[in-house]
Amino acid sequence: MVSRVFLVDDHEVVRVGIRELLSASEDLEVVGEASSVTEALTRIPAVAPDVAVLDVRLPDGNGIELCRELMSRLPDLKCLMLTSFTDDEALFDAIMAGAAGFVLKRIVGSDLTNAVKTVAAGQSLLDARSTAALLNRIRREREQGDPVRSLTEQERTVLDLIGEGLTNRQIADKMFLAEKTVKNYVSHLLAKLGLERRTQAAVLASKLTAPPAPREDG
Repeated sequence: MVSRVFLVDDHEVVRVGIRELLSASEDLEVVGEASSVTEALTRIPAVAPDVAVLDVRLPDGNGIELCRELMSRLPDLKCLMLTSFTDDEALFDAIMAGAAGFVLKRIVGSDLTNAVKTVAAGQSLLDARSTAALLNRIRREREQGDPVRSLTEQERTVLDLIGEGLTNRQIADKMFLAEKTVKNYVSHLLAKLGLERRTQAAVLASKLTAPPAPREDG
């Protein structure tokens, strides 16, 4: 199956390089390009790609807000953020906006191709550094207040099971509920936590259920 990819970067040479790189793969097809947020919001919905590779910094806005807007219009779209900068704040904002991955422009060509294929397949792409930065942010916010305090007992149970990697159907079987009911619980808990993606909830759940690190004596 060929995955359709759209490129958004304000540097033409970068777009040309990425296009040639991705086009060399038989299962990837670049279906369009844009150099700004305005162009992207017009062109991407028109071609409905599977994956959008978005530069974080654009001349008339930023890729993170673009990602959030595109996700609201095209829920099935997978966004892969591409940037020259290492910025934990931008990383967290990108993930919260619904991005499936965040990679640096210095990434090896074959790794970028694999990254696009990974998010096209519906998987999250976060390296160890990215995951650590996200969990550190969650930890800081936890110190200011419990992010799951607003959840009902059933919603908290669903969150924990998401963290264990269970699908909605598996959660429904385990909790003796209809799958549609579980989907409603998932929607509600995501809204309460300010999250947009199931993968974000899974990261949060794994952190909340992780045992505390052992204390060292001495």
